[in-house]
Amino acid sequence: MPIMFHLREMRDRIFKSAIALVIGTAIAFIFTPQILEILIKPAGDIDLQAIKLVENLAVYFKVALAGGIIISMPFLVYQMIAYIAPALTTREKSIVYRILPVVTIMFLGGVAFAYFVALPPALGFLGSFMSNIAATQFQISDYVNIVTRLILAVGMVFETPIIIMVLARMGLVSPQWLAKRRRWWVVLSFLIAALITPTFDPINQSIIAIPLIILLELSIILARLVYKKREESAPAET
Repeated sequence: MPIMFHLREMRDRIFKSAIALVIGTAIAFIFTPQILEILIKPAGDIDLQAIKLVENLAVYFKVALAGGIIISMPFLVYQMIAYIAPALTTREKSIVYRILPVVTIMFLGGVAFAYFVALPPALGFLGSFMSNIAATQFQISDYVNIVTRLILAVGMVFETPIIIMVLARMGLVSPQWLAKRRRWWVVLSFLIAALITPTFDPINQSIIAIPLIILLELSIILARLVYKKREESAPAET
């Protein structure tokens, strides 16, 4: 296919994605007060301050945009897959489309884990650190940035088993390759945890890192299942 065809298709899919994002943001904008209440609930007794004149307004729009991204995410992922679909085989297309619902479930599972498990102790640490010297008062913009970054990052990290399963089904990685690099994944898990955790203490970082290590083990199990199925179906295809 000529390159102009690909560029036009990319333009059309980016335009559709932008429209979906605008619609998702508009929907989230209506429910932003309720979303903010949910985000602020883990703060407990921590005082949230709006220092700048337009800070509350900026936070409102930022939360609406984040909600719009989450709402439109399935459509955005579909557009991305539809763009690369011509380069995939029929079997690969079938695999990708079938796991789309699972992608959403895993992402929401990561969001729930971050909100209910990882966030409370992290905020407790930040709120109590050196509290005998100075009272902790968060800017609402900083608080929302911390919470949304942690929630979205953990949600994306929880997609690891699905990504690895697809790669194994396509023959790009093998369970043996993953198992041999298990110790490197442990190190990488703690590095990722250090990047997305708002605190620097090892306890809160371990709350994120340990599930990542467990996700790798789950990824290896899933990779073995789909890799075995791929090898069994290979003779039939040839």
